[in-house]
Amino acid sequence: MAAAPQNMSNHARYVPGYHFLLSALLLALLGWQIYYVAIRPSLGTVMGMLLAVTLILMYWYMRAFAVRVQDRVIRLEERLRMAALLSAELQARIPEFSAEQLVALRFASDAELPALARRVLDERIGDQKVIKGMIKEWRADYLRV
Repeated sequence: MAAAPQNMSNHARYVPGYHFLLSALLLALLGWQIYYVAIRPSLGTVMGMLLAVTLILMYWYMRAFAVRVQDRVIRLEERLRMAALLSAELQARIPEFSAEQLVALRFASDAELPALARRVLDERIGDQKVIKGMIKEWRADYLRV
């Protein structure tokens, strides 16, 4: 069965094993370790709690680093796409786009990108949700981490 076409309401990607199962297991481990430190304080139980905190930090930063790298790639891709699609006047303004604006504009179709890019710059729209909400013809991104 084919997946539903991507749009503003369903473009966020959740991996159940990572976002729900692993996060729940790590939080349960931390809760258990805090409880265990409270009832049996010792160097070993404190080290177990520190290990649980370390695993949660690793979980958080693994995701944050991957998303940051992907945002940098999207920024490059969108600048190249804009160089090909925008008028000379707007091409000169490409450096004015923030990374957040470029990440949101990647969903705009080639046909609507020039007008939407001009509006984002002229009105100084920086909120990704607002930009995504302005898109009429959605260009799906199924490869987002």
